[in-house]
Amino acid sequence: MDGAPIDDALTDPSIERGPADGAAARFPGAKGEWARFDGPAGTQMVDVAIEAMAAFSASGDNANNHGEFAAADACDELTATARSTVAELLGAAAEGVWFGANMTTMTFAFTRALARDWRRGDRIVGTSLDHDANVSTWQQAASDCGVDHVLAPLDPATGRLDPQSVIDLIDDRTRWVAISGASNLLGTIPDVRTVADAAHSAGANVFVDAVHLAPHRRVDIAALGADALVTSAYKWYGPHAATMWVRPDLLAELQPYKVRPASDDGPARLETGTPNFEAIAALIAAARYLIDTGFDEIERSEAAVFAPLLDGLGAIDGVRVYGPADLTNRTPTVSFTVDGHHPDDVAAALATDRIAVWSGDSYAVEVARSLGVHRRGGVVRAGVVRYVTHDDVGRLLTAVGRLAGNRAPTAPNP
Repeated sequence: MDGAPIDDALTDPSIERGPADGAAARFPGAKGEWARFDGPAGTQMVDVAIEAMAAFSASGDNANNHGEFAAADACDELTATARSTVAELLGAAAEGVWFGANMTTMTFAFTRALARDWRRGDRIVGTSLDHDANVSTWQQAASDCGVDHVLAPLDPATGRLDPQSVIDLIDDRTRWVAISGASNLLGTIPDVRTVADAAHSAGANVFVDAVHLAPHRRVDIAALGADALVTSAYKWYGPHAATMWVRPDLLAELQPYKVRPASDDGPARLETGTPNFEAIAALIAAARYLIDTGFDEIERSEAAVFAPLLDGLGAIDGVRVYGPADLTNRTPTVSFTVDGHHPDDVAAALATDRIAVWSGDSYAVEVARSLGVHRRGGVVRAGVVRYVTHDDVGRLLTAVGRLAGNRAPTAPNP
């Protein structure tokens, strides 16, 4: 690629930077010398979420719910506020929102409840683009009751999922189609709506893993055509907690595994044990941060930082970038390998420069297999979130270029 060195492109005052550098000030944990590209696995908490968790913990209201005193009422009110706030974030009905520890735990509970109504000969359709929490959860539930579980292939050359490859697996036996809203390893955003329309035409329901989508794009459950959708707050600047929405009429039919005194009505019937109220307080604040910031702004500012990262990695001799080659229908996450270096060694070397990335398959087991990297240690994954700056990108590109034995990479002229 011809053009000025990437360091010059990143510091040229004529280039619009967007607010990402200023946004970093909202994240106390992101301050310091680390360049944090590890956000796809978990982000630093935004200031208002930290404050909300601390305030609720110190308020005296952090007791338990469904009691006859003020603190118990406060817990009930907090949960109701959380349901309505998540509903606003996802464009959904509040009576379908429930909370849990993380997406994996919640999806195991959900599929286990669904499987009570499955019969031998039924079919579950998944995809090879998904995180394993949207594969093994369904596969194991299907295996327990003799139900067929099949996966649609992704295109390893492009990192894309052809919706027709999913549709071809859907038939009149299909109960559920489980699909990713965005790949946590490649950033790919598949055409969920086209798949959902085909699934509904066949009488099947659609489950969307929006864990990697929700931090970067506005989620509209109606537009996606989802019957259930799950996301994790710790991927969008909140606490280690998760939330799932289930179509209310479907939720009412579920028979979840629960203790006898637990509620038989509404989303609480899926919430086993005492909720993590302090985390729910922080989750509300993190969701409100996304809503108030606006996803048009989030997408624009992230793209401004991510574009030179994607172009810069592609310009380094000896670096192979996997997945989509442009910004179309993708989140700001990129995976790559460096010739002659195991991905773990690349991550370790970058860590010595105070640059945080992940190596391996990031639980996207089927993606790694499809790419042919599962026997070679997987890939190196770097993601842009609100607090990643242009300076961070420059540091990463310089360090990767040094590892690859090249001069500083180049990027196209702006």
